[in-house]
Amino acid sequence: MAHLLATIRNLNSWELTIITKIMKPVLYVAGLLLVLLGILMLIPAMIAWLIDDFGTIAFLKSSFITLLTGCLLTVFMRTKQFSLTTRQIFLLTNVSWILVGLFAALPFSLVENMSYTDAFFETMSGITTTGSTVITHLSTINGGILLWRSILQWFGGIGFIVMAIAILPFLKVGGMRLFQSESSDWSEKALPRSHSIAEQIVVIYLCLTLLCMFFYWLAGMNLFDAVNHAMATVSTGGYSTKNASMGHFSNPLIHWIAILFMILGSLPFVLFVKFLRGDRASLFHDSQVRTFVVFLVIIWLLVSTWLWFNSSYDWFESLTLAAFNCTSVVTTTGFSVTDYSLWGGFAISIFFVLTFIGGCSGSTTSGVKIFRFQVGFKLLHIQLKQSNHPRAFFTQYYNGIEITNDILRSLVAFGSSYCLIIAILVISLSLQGLDLVTSLSGTVTVIANVGPGLGDIIGPAGNFATLPSTAKWLLCFGMLLGRLEVITVLIILLPSFWRN
Repeated sequence: MAHLLATIRNLNSWELTIITKIMKPVLYVAGLLLVLLGILMLIPAMIAWLIDDFGTIAFLKSSFITLLTGCLLTVFMRTKQFSLTTRQIFLLTNVSWILVGLFAALPFSLVENMSYTDAFFETMSGITTTGSTVITHLSTINGGILLWRSILQWFGGIGFIVMAIAILPFLKVGGMRLFQSESSDWSEKALPRSHSIAEQIVVIYLCLTLLCMFFYWLAGMNLFDAVNHAMATVSTGGYSTKNASMGHFSNPLIHWIAILFMILGSLPFVLFVKFLRGDRASLFHDSQVRTFVVFLVIIWLLVSTWLWFNSSYDWFESLTLAAFNCTSVVTTTGFSVTDYSLWGGFAISIFFVLTFIGGCSGSTTSGVKIFRFQVGFKLLHIQLKQSNHPRAFFTQYYNGIEITNDILRSLVAFGSSYCLIIAILVISLSLQGLDLVTSLSGTVTVIANVGPGLGDIIGPAGNFATLPSTAKWLLCFGMLLGRLEVITVLIILLPSFWRN
């Protein structure tokens, strides 16, 4: 008995240490985020009130619960000496996304009477800018809910940009060390400069959204649709207010506006800052940007030419459809103007491969990212040269930065864990009774945060509503893994992470 009591005392002491030394500052910052989230809920509440919608009270209830929880966390977890260790930053990254998802799901549950599983799925898909949906009746859904979906994607898009330029390089996740800059320097000396860059990125993000909204409105969208689609386009999220997504709008000009802003949302936002500071060449000379744009153009021409020869579309229609759908998938946006799964086996194969690509680092996109493919090809080239000249020593650079063993290990860890997680999720979904196409494409689309999968169930013309609840929770976990670059989530599952 004495031994048991001693064990309990030690356990309590360990838990207290965890709460006070690790979790306290993490929960304090998470509380601030919940306060911001609660304030954001007032926007759709006001819109619902203005259009005499029934969702006003439900949004106000959700806002009150979120604000109250956030305020309690900030009050009780406030600390005089505030600093974050590497372990706490890992925790904060995960806790923030999960807590925001848990509370942002409240309006879906209270307004639309969704099950909490569906509400959380829709929310996690929104804040990770995945764009997968369980809603089957967008044309009749509450207007405040439509706006809330778009706000979540817009909020998640800017949140990921900040994480990608400030946190992931600092944590050395997935080769992001290649993009180490003053924005990812957490020393006290560099923090003011980091804060300045973050402010400029938010301004640029807001300006792009407003421009996109204005052009959509000029092209024929009503103001409500223009606002929602602008937020979903720049964040590369893909939520639409229409069941047919962008296919609802027959004007090709709207489609090309979407293509332009999907691409802009996929470029490194730090380069936009440099461009506005006078370094005009940085955006155009960046290896990642050049490769991304050239790759898109080649894919456009390849798919549009094939479509032109194998359909009744004329050349411009083929180019528009190919450019839109290819850009939407590569940038992990998830919009669609037509069901490209009906184009045949060649097109389906192309789109499945494109699902993995993603945009540039430091953008709103997910996926593997262009820079990792570039580095991979460089390393393959070195290996082939090394095999031909065993005694030679080769040093490889990316954008003027040496690819060190540290970066190489990080890339290999990301790639191997990425493939392993896909295999585990595919098998897990298959155990839920899903067919191979649904299991495989569903896993890949949530890991890459693209949105629609392939097949009759979750393809561009379908949705995720009919999937089992367990499958939806597994896919939510996949969305989180993909958005936080896999390693960021997996590391907190290690027992060694929690040991002193």
